[in-house]
Amino acid sequence: MAKNLVIVESPAKAKTIKRYLGSDYQVMPSVGHVVDLPKSKLGVDIEHNFAPDFVTIKGKEKILGEIKTAAKGKDNIYLASDPDREGEAIAWHISEHLGKTKSKVSRVLLHEITSAAVKEAVANPSKLDHNLFDAYQARRVLDRLVGYKLSPLLWDKVKRGISAGRVQSVALRIIVDREREREAFRAEEYWTLDARLTGKNPPPFKARLYSYKDDRIDNKAYKLPEAQAREIIAAVEKAPFTVKSIERKEVRRSPAPPFITSRLQQEASRKLYYQPRRTMQIAQKLYEGVELGEEGAVGLITYMRTDSPRVSDQALESVRNHIGSRYGKEYIPDQPNFYKSGKQSQGAHEAIRPTAVERDPESIARYLDKDMLALYTLIYNRFVSSQMMPAVYDRTTVDIESADAIFRATGQVMKFDGFMRVYIEGQDEPEDEEGTLPMLDEGETLTLLGLDPEQHFTQPPPRYTQATLIKVLEEQGIGRPSTYAAIMTSILRVEYVEEDESKRMRPTSLGRVVNDMLVKAFPDILESSFTAQFEEDLDKVEEGAENWVKTMKRFYGPFAKDLADAKKKMPEVKHKGLPTGLKCELDGGDMVIKWGRNGEFLACSNYPKCTNTGEIARDDQGNITMKAPSAPVPSDEVCEKCGKPMVKRRSRFGEFLGCSGYPDCDGIKRLQSDPVKTGVACPECKEGEILERRSRRGKIFFGCGRYPKCKFAAWNKVVLQPCPSCGANYMVEKDLKRTGITWQCANKECGYKAPAPVVAQPEPAPASTPPA
Repeated sequence: MAKNLVIVESPAKAKTIKRYLGSDYQVMPSVGHVVDLPKSKLGVDIEHNFAPDFVTIKGKEKILGEIKTAAKGKDNIYLASDPDREGEAIAWHISEHLGKTKSKVSRVLLHEITSAAVKEAVANPSKLDHNLFDAYQARRVLDRLVGYKLSPLLWDKVKRGISAGRVQSVALRIIVDREREREAFRAEEYWTLDARLTGKNPPPFKARLYSYKDDRIDNKAYKLPEAQAREIIAAVEKAPFTVKSIERKEVRRSPAPPFITSRLQQEASRKLYYQPRRTMQIAQKLYEGVELGEEGAVGLITYMRTDSPRVSDQALESVRNHIGSRYGKEYIPDQPNFYKSGKQSQGAHEAIRPTAVERDPESIARYLDKDMLALYTLIYNRFVSSQMMPAVYDRTTVDIESADAIFRATGQVMKFDGFMRVYIEGQDEPEDEEGTLPMLDEGETLTLLGLDPEQHFTQPPPRYTQATLIKVLEEQGIGRPSTYAAIMTSILRVEYVEEDESKRMRPTSLGRVVNDMLVKAFPDILESSFTAQFEEDLDKVEEGAENWVKTMKRFYGPFAKDLADAKKKMPEVKHKGLPTGLKCELDGGDMVIKWGRNGEFLACSNYPKCTNTGEIARDDQGNITMKAPSAPVPSDEVCEKCGKPMVKRRSRFGEFLGCSGYPDCDGIKRLQSDPVKTGVACPECKEGEILERRSRRGKIFFGCGRYPKCKFAAWNKVVLQPCPSCGANYMVEKDLKRTGITWQCANKECGYKAPAPVVAQPEPAPASTPPA
């Protein structure tokens, strides 16, 4: 019988660690948090120092019971949840439920899951970190107070079911502010002028107008108008082009540091087109362990939620040896490259790196799926390149004089590729290309092949992608590594933001209204500096320099006052709607934006006298029009009110039958559809069959055929397969635009996601042979 118990979060992590520790250790997963604040009430006693009322999460009673049973009689109990605030909270809460065996509890921090790291951590356990747990409590309690106090306010004033969050609302404000910048932007025309030239040596090359009459033309401080461009063309067409000066200098380009969480999410977005949530799900699998054939399950990367670029001495020595043996000694710096940490970074953490540089992507490619291999390659190459020599260029700048104009050409030749042999960092905006220049001499006269004037217009600031928004949040000190992906998910889920075709985020009308009302009523909370300051306060709590209750009191006093004022003064748009400037085509009333279960729509302000509604169309400047209604489709039904034929129409609630005599007759009939059998057994009662049905609003859902005896229901198709990550008894199937048909764990805390397995199609039957 095992003498020791190790508790981790996930089954995958438990499986990997079990291999390293042997028969003396029993390893169990908690499958994430086991307790949390209750969903049905505030769960915070404000009057008694904000004491949180943590309750066992539904479905976790069995897991807690199994952990308690396993803990009995054990010599040691090691809590090895993730090395961050969330992980410390999981460890703390499990410890609180262990009763008499609590005295045998130790904390184990695993920054990487390898045999050596696991054995060393278990051999040198620590105590539970009360300060780290207090920092978690402060964040959890504050977010609950903001969410549960502001959300009901928005239900009363705007729309039921929407929400507000401390960091979520600040992120929304950044998106709304950017959209307003774009709408206020007015494009300016400017021109560039390139000269195509050739000298006594090939090849021909281009030079761009750099200055005219000693005035610098960079199209930033000074934009070249068309009239002046034509003036310059007329002047230089008749003048010689002479090489005025040639400057050659050596330029060194240093490697980027190894990944921290935010940089990994940004680079995976630029190079792999992964959204932050997807990146973190893949990274979690790489961290927890991947089966590598006979070697078994191995953690391939270090912990992926970190804001520190620090690398251990052992890893530095290993990667330097690897660089020398694979690329040559000339690629190794005399001393290791060290990178500065941000002021909020946790020094105990390391950068995201491979746990063993010997496991290059090529050697383990056959064990990884496409996504895991792509992300591992990104992490691996970035880490190796971070410890390599700089790239060295010879850059040449040539100034060419003609009349009163100076044209400039630049080119560069790589002398030593350095780190760029392994990895080049992606760019949000493409860099200007520098071409190859011929051998030129000062004073040399060049031949003009032609002039290329080109008209341009300044562009508005781009909308944020999830990755570029994370970059802004990080720069402003908002959020922490463990929260970035969750922030993105929350603002998209609550219909405040939508993504366009290029995955850039723009606020919806609902997002704008909520933002404007919150900014006016709670100016402090919606300030990025306030949120950043609270993050610093949490860091102080974590360090033991600040009491978390004092931090909460400092926040809650002003917040409670603003909340009381907002309840009285915040305008109500729930029933009045948001003005648009459009007129109702039926009675001339003002058309306003309202929000229903299926999003925004236009409605006449004279409702209920006028029931005119319509779908909203928007252009890039945010101007609103009403979508033209689709042509009604005839049906065989007859209107029960007037006897005229019914036609199929579509509203925001889906398709319905409406009288062809509308608006004189408003007869309608809901389309009925028979439930569709799926052949899948109900995962809850095990007796009924899952049926595909339509809700009253026309939305498809999946429910048990034994309803109302069994009330199981899900919005997505049910897959009766256990989750390979947490063991949940079923998954759901989703058709995602980017990844196609995907299976996801029904347990939202798990987050497991994988492409649906491809079902082999049967071979076509051979054609029958005709009788002779």
